[in-house]
Amino acid sequence: MVISKRIEKLGSGVFDRNDHRKELYRTTSSIQGKLPMVDLSLGSTDLSPPPVVLEAIAAALTDPKSHSYCLHASTSAFREAVAFWAESRFGVRVDPEREVLLLVGSQEGTAHLPLAVLDPGDSALIMDPSYPSHLGGMVLADANIHCLRLRHEEDWRPDFQSLSQNDWDQIKMMVCGFPHNPTAQVGHQSWLDEAMSIGIQHQVVVAHDNPYVDLALDGEAPLLLHSEGWRECGIEFFSFSKGWCMGGFRLAFAIGAEPLIKALRQLKAVVDFNQSLALQKGGIAALSHAANWPKNLLGIYRKRRDRTLQVLNDIGWHTPVPSMALYLWLPLPEWAKDQGYTDETLAIELLDETGIALTPGSGFGLGGRNWLRLALVRSSEDLEEAIGRISLWWDAKI
Repeated sequence: MVISKRIEKLGSGVFDRNDHRKELYRTTSSIQGKLPMVDLSLGSTDLSPPPVVLEAIAAALTDPKSHSYCLHASTSAFREAVAFWAESRFGVRVDPEREVLLLVGSQEGTAHLPLAVLDPGDSALIMDPSYPSHLGGMVLADANIHCLRLRHEEDWRPDFQSLSQNDWDQIKMMVCGFPHNPTAQVGHQSWLDEAMSIGIQHQVVVAHDNPYVDLALDGEAPLLLHSEGWRECGIEFFSFSKGWCMGGFRLAFAIGAEPLIKALRQLKAVVDFNQSLALQKGGIAALSHAANWPKNLLGIYRKRRDRTLQVLNDIGWHTPVPSMALYLWLPLPEWAKDQGYTDETLAIELLDETGIALTPGSGFGLGGRNWLRLALVRSSEDLEEAIGRISLWWDAKI
């Protein structure tokens, strides 16, 4: 059977590769007497959504309207709640009809936007490392992809000036995301202001992936909506998955320049319908009645971060302190490099030998090589136990 070249270029995603490995471990661990798996590879939290959200969804599930296809017009109440939230949370007024769009997860938005704004061969820019859908969407759009390397020694700051004026004249779209996944650093508003200024000057669409806007442990998360000119060529993606612990509900939204919202809406009309009205009711409840819920999570994640960093430090795995909740970005230990490990092979052996599942950093781009991502999605006690398992394995290796 013939498979498209774009699928060959897309390759296997890091989460899919990890999924196969984890399933193999699950099916063989009991037979081989291995320890139960502790999955720290996904940002899928163990924390529950706000009760008011679950109550709203449950109450709406039996409504026959929730069983029907949901076209754009049926999302008006949701979009109005988004507009109210944007003004109350950020002091930014947006038009719910022209500047807001419901999404099936922010990943859908970042993956589909390139199809809406790029022609095959157009140049586009992503950060490196970055979330996989940023690259994947560009590949599916047959874009000419440029990668802007983010470096630890530069505090993961995007050096937009490293590209020439001619480069910027060729680029039609750039995607970034701060607070940043996978490095778990919050970033700075000045970075987005610079990106937006470049976008206006060179007619570049600036897409900002911002599902962690409410999960900054240190500092204030940057916001494209606070950058002058976003209504000209900017779009920002928000999600309920992280701040409201609703990853499995696949509910998100975009706020952006009217032409970009219109183009993405047109694409969505061909690709999919919208989420059930019952799920939209949950999103409305989150924005209207549980807007401060993400703040309740910060103390929990700070405790997990600090305790896990301490036990990692005790075994000699020295790790940068993340300013964003949910992840640790672990450098490949020097002894592991000396023994010929890559981030992928180390993650494979850690899972096989200890039952601890981490994500290889190279799955986020070449800039993630020699790093691993650990998600703080279990209790402090579970995380400490996980590092204890790693410690035994670590001691045996060195």
